[in-house]
Amino acid sequence: MDVAELRETFTFFDDWEDKYRFVIDLGKELEDIPEGDKVEKNLIRGCQSQVWLTHTVTDDGTIHFKLDSDAFIVRGLISIVLTALNNKRPEDVLAFDIYALFEELELLQHLSQTRGNGLRAMIARIREIAEDLA
Repeated sequence: MDVAELRETFTFFDDWEDKYRFVIDLGKELEDIPEGDKVEKNLIRGCQSQVWLTHTVTDDGTIHFKLDSDAFIVRGLISIVLTALNNKRPEDVLAFDIYALFEELELLQHLSQTRGNGLRAMIARIREIAEDLA
């Protein structure tokens, strides 16, 4: 799925409950990261649930992120973040307004403050990696 397909899919949902179920379904489809990567140094601070982030850089300079969480709703949010930012060049990661996407999908307003803070911490870490590589 790409960002255009994600946007289109969200237009079919009339209420928050339907969106919530879809986000959880996205989380169920997210690939787990290896247990060996679920270590302290890969843990993102500021998240209510546990979230781990690793990345590799390919020969063509794109960043491949792997994220995982112990909460289905967070895994769904991760899936949306990865749809928008994964396998992109650092400058493309930095140029993409991920918060505008979450606003457009009408997700931010429904997240608890702690979930929102965790999402912001996750995005900040991804942007930090992209900045270091740019």
